[in-house]
Amino acid sequence: MTFSFPGFWRRLVSLLYEFLILLAVIFIVSFIFHLIFRDANAFYFIPLYQLYLLIIMGYYFTWFWTHGGQTLAMQTWKIRVVTVDGNILDRGKAITRYLIAVIGILLFGVGILWALIDRDHQFLHDRLAGTRIVKTET
Repeated sequence: MTFSFPGFWRRLVSLLYEFLILLAVIFIVSFIFHLIFRDANAFYFIPLYQLYLLIIMGYYFTWFWTHGGQTLAMQTWKIRVVTVDGNILDRGKAITRYLIAVIGILLFGVGILWALIDRDHQFLHDRLAGTRIVKTET
């Protein structure tokens, strides 16, 4: 199957747009979390809060990737995540992609910068998870 790959800058702008959407999601779910766990000085508060946000963001991404292959930002910039065969991601592959992406971003963004040297401008987490970002036809 032949794919058309988006350039690095389209993918980067899509990531920036995704960040703004995630900021709104995090704001709402943080408000809910703080209503439930009011004691911000408790020893368990910060690690529990970080795990909670990691799970919420993971659910956001994996749900969109397994239901059409596009997040809201990806729809706007006309890109889609697919398997190397061109299929929609299953839950396991979506979770794998998400976890590898988190690690790559936490390691000073090396997973994102990888696209600058990759022949298809794919992120490192796409290479490792067996997925690709492709342009959509419409």
